[in-house]
Amino acid sequence: MLHKFFRNKNISKKLKLTLKSTMIDKTLTYASETWILTKRDGKQTDIFEGKVFRKILGTVYDDEKENCRILTI
Repeated sequence: MLHKFFRNKNISKKLKLTLKSTMIDKTLTYASETWILTKRDGKQTDIFEGKVFRKILGTVYDDEKENCRILTI
């Protein structure tokens, strides 16, 4: 459901980023105080967040495009 929403060109990036911060981030961090976060878990969370940002910003995966450059856009 959110996949189509993030790919829709008629919806502003600002609204998509707001939705990400209100729904996705809250869902991912729900009860996170009780988690024991391993390095693997942290890396998987970072990968997921990168994928979401790429869908929102409409960027195509490219080996030359680093995640830190995506996050600063």
